[in-house]
Amino acid sequence: MAAMSESARRLTILIADDHPVYRQGLERAIAERPELELVASSSDGRDALERLNELEPDVAVVDVRMPGLDGLKIVAAAKRDGLRTRIVLLTGYEDSAAAYNALAQGATGYVSKASDHTELIESIVTAGRGETVIAPQFAAGIANEIQLRETSDRPALTGREAEVLTLLAEGRTAQKIGAELHLSEATIKTHLHNLYEKLGVSDRAAAVATAMRWGLLE
Repeated sequence: MAAMSESARRLTILIADDHPVYRQGLERAIAERPELELVASSSDGRDALERLNELEPDVAVVDVRMPGLDGLKIVAAAKRDGLRTRIVLLTGYEDSAAAYNALAQGATGYVSKASDHTELIESIVTAGRGETVIAPQFAAGIANEIQLRETSDRPALTGREAEVLTLLAEGRTAQKIGAELHLSEATIKTHLHNLYEKLGVSDRAAAVATAMRWGLLE
């Protein structure tokens, strides 16, 4: 009974990587940890997904670039199928945008294949506890990606639209804005129409409030 209890506490692991030497090294590292149990090892993405569905291990360590089905598609399929497995993606490339996308799509971790086996094993254990795992070299890049994407959500205004918006916020009418910018009232109304569409509003007050919220007005 004690042995069964000890086995029940183990984290079950699946490995998916098409590089045999790397995969075998990771298998040996897992075998050295008594709290981990390797239940499957695959060199093909489709086979890995089948085993995920069949075995539903605690953690799957999957190379981003896999033949048959890549790592992100495996993450998407596991999420679609409601699998409880936490997926840690392995990559040989330092790409913060890819790391951000992987985590946004449901990966539990994103780690570098350049990490030594000790670090990878600790990443597996951490993921098994339900914590997100990010390799240190990706952390700063992911933070930058978040900031860039938040900024990119703001509507992009032309220089003229920005001028019209500023004058609108000062309480000017379309006629007065036109006079100040030496444009016809009809042209200003066209700019206002475009502004309202970009801001997703239908009137002056909402346009000014939304622009202030997005930091489009000083």
